[in-house]
Amino acid sequence: MTGIFFHPLMAQGDWPIIGNKFREFPDALGTVLELPTVTLVTPEQVPEDLLLKIHTPSFLRREQDTWYYEGALRTVGGCVAAAQGIAEGHLNNALVFSVAAGHHAGPDSAWGGTYLSCTGPAVIYLREHYGWQRFAIIDTDSHHGDGTRAVFEDDHDVLHCCFCDTEWVSEDKTKVDVDVGWRTSDQQYLQRVREEFIPRVEGFHPHVIFHNFGHDTCQDDYGDRGLTPGFFPELARLIKDVADQVCDGRYIVITHGGARADVAQRIFPEIARILAS
Repeated sequence: MTGIFFHPLMAQGDWPIIGNKFREFPDALGTVLELPTVTLVTPEQVPEDLLLKIHTPSFLRREQDTWYYEGALRTVGGCVAAAQGIAEGHLNNALVFSVAAGHHAGPDSAWGGTYLSCTGPAVIYLREHYGWQRFAIIDTDSHHGDGTRAVFEDDHDVLHCCFCDTEWVSEDKTKVDVDVGWRTSDQQYLQRVREEFIPRVEGFHPHVIFHNFGHDTCQDDYGDRGLTPGFFPELARLIKDVADQVCDGRYIVITHGGARADVAQRIFPEIARILAS
């Protein structure tokens, strides 16, 4: 079963950086929602006590007064609920729609339209409630996932592989930056994922693969690296295949950067269908 986590308010806001690209959702998912292997879930707000295990109290106090805070809470709530559903066997994988939360949110600072950590609370929840310890995060947004890196910097049981514009590997080889180039092609990018992420995750044996899935890398978007809309379903298919091999298909796609509504409306139904296949 594939869980799709979407809250109606995500279709109503002109969200920081990504704008109103979700204005046609969930209707834009079309017949995907009729599949017997798909369930549409309205996420609850993530509990504050779980956020406080990742973020400082002073940081949360600053964010609580922002207009986008409820969207961020629902996003993180969706990530945690997806993780719980997978851990309990109700779900095989999930697509979590994200606004105002994501990979630029660290313990005490955030920027770039993402103001709460998505993966941090989900990892803590899985560790505390199910005893799962090892996790992999692949980040294919155009920009470096500095907040995610800050959250897991000293955590040797989290593989964080970020496809951005630097080349770097930590001493313990669990934190990796891959330079995909300012301009690339669909096949060149996919090859870098095959070379740099797949061998590492195959040797890491995570319980779950989280995917910070930006489409800002698409042509004519704000993080344009030359990729076509057809690239993104192919990327999801590639990571789903490796998840099937290394962690029984436990794969959580979290939407990230990208402001082109037409691209979102094209790729996320396709990605949902790939997950549900």
